Amino acid sequence: MGCRTSKVLPEPPADVHLDLVKKVEPHQTDVYKNFIKSDGGGEKTGSPSPQGQSQAAAKVSQSPPPASGQPEPADPHRKKVAKYRAKFDPRVTAKYDIKALIGRGSFSRVVRVEHRSTRQPYAIKMIETRYREGREVCESELCVLRRVRHTNIIQLMEVFETAERVYMVMELATGGELFDRIIARGSFTERDATRVLQMVLDGVKYLHTLGITHRDLKPENLLYYHPGADSKIMITDFGLASTRKKGDECLMKTTCGTPEYIAPEILVRKPYTNAVDMWALGVISYILLSGTMPFEDDNRMRLYQQILKGKYSFSGEPWPSVSNLAKDFIDRVLTVDPNERLTAGQALKHPWIVSMAASSSMKNLQRSISQNLRKRASSRCHSTKSAQSTRSSRSTKSSKARRVREKELRELNRRYQQQCNV
Repeated sequence: MGCRTSKVLPEPPADVHLDLVKKVEPHQTDVYKNFIKSDGGGEKTGSPSPQGQSQAAAKVSQSPPPASGQPEPADPHRKKVAKYRAKFDPRVTAKYDIKALIGRGSFSRVVRVEHRSTRQPYAIKMIETRYREGREVCESELCVLRRVRHTNIIQLMEVFETAERVYMVMELATGGELFDRIIARGSFTERDATRVLQMVLDGVKYLHTLGITHRDLKPENLLYYHPGADSKIMITDFGLASTRKKGDECLMKTTCGTPEYIAPEILVRKPYTNAVDMWALGVISYILLSGTMPFEDDNRMRLYQQILKGKYSFSGEPWPSVSNLAKDFIDRVLTVDPNERLTAGQALKHPWIVSMAASSSMKNLQRSISQNLRKRASSRCHSTKSAQSTRSSRSTKSSKARRVREKELRELNRRYQQQCNV
């Protein structure tokens, strides 16, 4: 459900096949008056902020009213909640009580809300559609979410539209991000990894069946629905997704994604298919079993060259303890040739996934994975300390500055063509 803006945006979706979501038509004008009726005290939430953004929710203290003639004490959290409540259309606030801001971007905000009648918690993503970039992301995300109904994909519940804003009411995932959960738990085995991958692969297979390519799969877009040990994984953030109708050309050309997870065919600007999602899942699988990245370099050009070669290693801890079957699964999805790469359906039939790692040692990999994740987080934080002294940085999160840049890809392709002509 991310709201970050510094991406290369996809082409606007061509069509919507199915609309199962309630839509509230806009007013003639988009005038927002003072309709705050309560003090809006927010509670702390365990909901993860989308695409690695820092959580903004905090408990608001219920202080007594100030004495007559004295200024009301400033409460930054209450002010923040009131600020974003004031931007919401009265139709939205009449139905949902805004509790806390949990994510923000240049053209969008995500807040935690509670349905006034049922007390059910939800998330509402408010997008400023008066900006072109906001409109394109909104159209892309709505085109997907209005069509999908799957247990491992975030659910769109309702849409409110005004002349300048769109409000998407969505399921609230409160279980945290995938790798935050691994760090917090005491045990993580190959069997645990296959459970996660089964859920993600099932969701991706469903998307691909509908002609939908996510194009930005990464750990921070995989959220647990609730904090319990039996929680499902949910795929979120469809701002870069591409939708194709039956009979449409299945090839895509838009350059988009996150550098560490981007497929080689996108880097060389070849027309590509939904196989790019499987490459990203290969990267995620590698991190899932080790806490390290298969391709990593602070220099973008060197990083992209690593990806184009498709060379990575299974060295260092905990790889000696990881089964050959798990490594074979990674090798079959991290294949440079997209035609040789496993599809989601084929990946679900891989022996390692089918057997849920039954032949593996079941050794606890959590300690090595957590150490590697923290080590990389520390290294990344140190390298960006001067520019991001207060930014929270998990190991797998790509900051706003770490997005695919057209200038770099032009230079990469120039070098690539030179090498091919030698």
